[in-house]
Amino acid sequence: MSGPSSLPDDMVPNPRPLLSGGAIDPRILETLHRLIAGGQSAVLATVIATSRSVPRRAGARMLVVDDGRRIGTVGGGEMEARVTEEADACLADGRSRLLDYRLVDPGAGDPGVCGGDVTIHLELHMPSSKVLVIGCGHVGRAVVDLASWLGFHVVATDDRNEVADGLAGGLAEDSTVEVRPGRLAEVLADVRLGANDHAVVVTRNAQVDVVNLPHLLATDVGSIGVMGSLRRWETTRQALSDNGIPEADLDRVISPVGVEIGAETPEEIAVSILAQVVGHRRMT
Repeated sequence: MSGPSSLPDDMVPNPRPLLSGGAIDPRILETLHRLIAGGQSAVLATVIATSRSVPRRAGARMLVVDDGRRIGTVGGGEMEARVTEEADACLADGRSRLLDYRLVDPGAGDPGVCGGDVTIHLELHMPSSKVLVIGCGHVGRAVVDLASWLGFHVVATDDRNEVADGLAGGLAEDSTVEVRPGRLAEVLADVRLGANDHAVVVTRNAQVDVVNLPHLLATDVGSIGVMGSLRRWETTRQALSDNGIPEADLDRVISPVGVEIGAETPEEIAVSILAQVVGHRRMT
């Protein structure tokens, strides 16, 4: 069987010699941490069990990044190509995997002839999903508090600087909530939204939504929920349609946002909204 595949130097940050027992440089985990902190997703492929002759022993690791890079190696050759293909599937469907390979007879479909067996665990690592809260009034503040408690990366914004500053001033010193006052178009220039993220629009009136939603619909955010009555959304939708926003884009919006639980207080409304966000996250 062929040895480990040759990787360009720029794909392996600060390479070091292999460690005893087959484990690679532990800084691959530091690299994984940096990728996640930078908003990227990656699959960590780890050899967890082997028998007889195999190219890499238990502990060998490889990262498959969502931008196509491979960092490290679990043995190279056809087996590694199959692992990479399965890792791409992990990134696509959000599920980890356990892979078993027999390296005996390529004619029977085996990915090698080393003579042994290997088990590889593929573990998906993704950044924390973001919840972008647009509007920092009473409901917005309740949504921020609950979303943060649930472990989301929360970004809150309001075009009224004094309102956003009021939210920021009320946060605990160790809060991880980002408060970004200003126009939404400017905020979105610095905040990357992807399919695993969510936007909660809890602004003061439909006119603000008409201004904001085209910018939000231009992102890849996974869900967009807008607070308000059905009549308010019908008015907002018609105004957006008149401004040239395609119907397919408008269909991405959920309004009124939240599951129906008879909520009245800001805190109850926040529970309703976040229940819907969690449902979208877990069931799609």
